[in-house]
Parts: sequence; C-alpha cells; structure tokens
Amino acid sequence: MWAFFSRRLRMWLILAIAVPVGGWLSGKVADLIEKRRGPNTVSRTLNQARGWLQRRSKGPLAARTTAKDRPAR
Repeated sequence: MWAFFSRRLRMWLILAIAVPVGGWLSGKVADLIEKRRGPNTVSRTLNQARGWLQRRSKGPLAARTTAKDRPAR
C-alpha cells in the first residue's frame, strides 16, 4: 500500500507521524536507561535526540512552550 502513495504524501507522513513519535520514544528509552543505570552517554544522546526532534515537531507530541519561553518579536 505504501507504494501507492505519492512521494510528497509519503514524506509528509514521515514528518508528521514518525518524527514526533520517534522523539517521544527516544525520550522514554532515555528515561528508562537513566532510571536503571543513571546518566550515561547513551541516555544523554537519546535526550539530545528527543530535544532536537521536539524542537522540529508540531502537534500533540511537540514540546510545550509558554509565552515567556518564546523569543520576543
């Protein structure tokens, strides 16, 4: 079925669904690793990936910002 979608639609699906879910999942895995073994290189890298992906996400899985977190215009 994936082959029947246009290239543009496939890219949109990846960006709209896979990226936010990947960011959320990497954060959960990082939290689990830190809970079991404490902070280490793997958990820090996964947390960096979560932050990077959340900054680029929109929608319900995006990082929440308040008015004071947003840059002034």
